[in-house]
Amino acid sequence: MRYGLIGNPLGHSWSPKIHALLGDYDYKLYPMEEDAVKEFLAQDDIGGLNVTIPYKKTVIPFCKRLSMEAATIGAVNTLCFRQDGIYGHNTDCEGFTYMARRAGIDFHNKKVVILGSGGTSLTARYCAQKLGARQIVIVSRKGEDNYDNIARHFDAEIIVNTTPVGMYPNVGKTMLDLDDFSNLCGVLDVVYNPMRTRLVQDAIDRDIPASGGLSMLVAQAVGASAAFFEKEIPDEVIEGVYRAIASDVENVVICGMPGCGKSSVGQAVAKLLGRDFIDLDEKIAELAGMSVPDLINTYGEPYFRGLETEQAKLWGMQSGLVIACGGGTPLRKANVDALKQNGRMYRLTRDLRLLPTDGRPLSKNMEELERTRRPFYEAAADVTIDNSLTIEDAAKRIVEAHKA
Repeated sequence: MRYGLIGNPLGHSWSPKIHALLGDYDYKLYPMEEDAVKEFLAQDDIGGLNVTIPYKKTVIPFCKRLSMEAATIGAVNTLCFRQDGIYGHNTDCEGFTYMARRAGIDFHNKKVVILGSGGTSLTARYCAQKLGARQIVIVSRKGEDNYDNIARHFDAEIIVNTTPVGMYPNVGKTMLDLDDFSNLCGVLDVVYNPMRTRLVQDAIDRDIPASGGLSMLVAQAVGASAAFFEKEIPDEVIEGVYRAIASDVENVVICGMPGCGKSSVGQAVAKLLGRDFIDLDEKIAELAGMSVPDLINTYGEPYFRGLETEQAKLWGMQSGLVIACGGGTPLRKANVDALKQNGRMYRLTRDLRLLPTDGRPLSKNMEELERTRRPFYEAAADVTIDNSLTIEDAAKRIVEAHKA
C-alpha cells in the first residue's frame, strides 16, 4: 500500500523524513493540480494520505466520515483508506497541542492573538478554545482586527502566528514588535523552516517561552501514522523523532577567537556528519577576489563586516550544514540571528598563547581582543567546547552535543 502527502506545491517537505522514522512503509510526495485529486483518491492501492495546502477542504466531499476535530474545523489533513470508504481526520490539532505543551505555554484563562485567518488559523482557534483560552482574537490584513488597529490588543498574553510571514526563503520578517506586548508569556509560530523565525527569536531574546512549528509538524505526522495503522504512539516517540529531525536539519555553527581552530574542527565535524562545510571567511574571499586580510587592509573593516553579514544571512537560512564563522562574526546581532535561525552555535576556546597572529590584521593584541569579544561569544553560544587537545577530540564532542 502507498502512503504520502498531497498538496501543491510540495517542493520542500520534511514529511518523508519523519515518516521514515515511524515505520517501514512507502511514503512519498504527490504534488498535483486540484482537478487530479478526485481520480487520485479513487485508486485502490492507497493506505493513507496526508493533505496540505490548498486541499484540506477539497478532500472533504470524498470522505465517508470525519473526525470531530475535522468536522468542527472544516479541514482535513489526514485520510485513512478503509474497506468501507475514506475517513478524514485533523491531526494538526494533536500537533498544535503538543507544540504548546512542549514549549510550556499554558492557554488556560489567557488572551490569545492568532495572526492569520486561513485553515491553520482555524486549527489554532479550535485548540486554544479546548485549552481554555479566555479570549481569542483573529488578526488579519483586512479583517475587523488587523495590523493597523492591533494596538487595542497589546494586552495579549499569547501570540500564535499561522501566516507564512518569516518562512523560507523570505526569512527575517515579522509583523509585530513584541515590546508592545507587556503581558506576553508565550509565542508559537507554525512555520518550521526556518526552525526559529524572527518572531520566535524575538521572544527568546526576551526570555518568553516560544516555539517554531517543527514540533507541531512531527506530532501531527505521528498522529497521522497512528491513524493510518490504528495504533497508539506515546509522546516519547514524538520527542525522539523530533530530536532526530532537528539534529538532521539544524546547522552546526562554530564560533570563537581567530586561530582557535574553527575551520579545521568544522571540516572534521562535517566529515563525521556527512555534511557540506561552509567557511564564511572563505566565501567572502571568493566573493571579493582577495584574501580577508587584503580585503580589510584595502577597503577597511566596516566594508568587510558588511560582506560578512551578507554571507551569514545567505548560509544561515540553509539547513544541514556545518558553518565556521569568522572571529568577529558574533559581534553583530544580525549575524547571530541569521545563523541561529536554523542552527546551534558552538564556541571553541583555546589557550590564547597558542593562537596565531601572523597575517591577521585584527589580532595584534590577542588578550585585549579576547576580553572585548568574550561577552559576544558567551551570549551567542549554545555550547562551549575546549579545543586544547586534538581536532578530532573537539569535533567528536561537538557531534555528541549536537545529537544529544
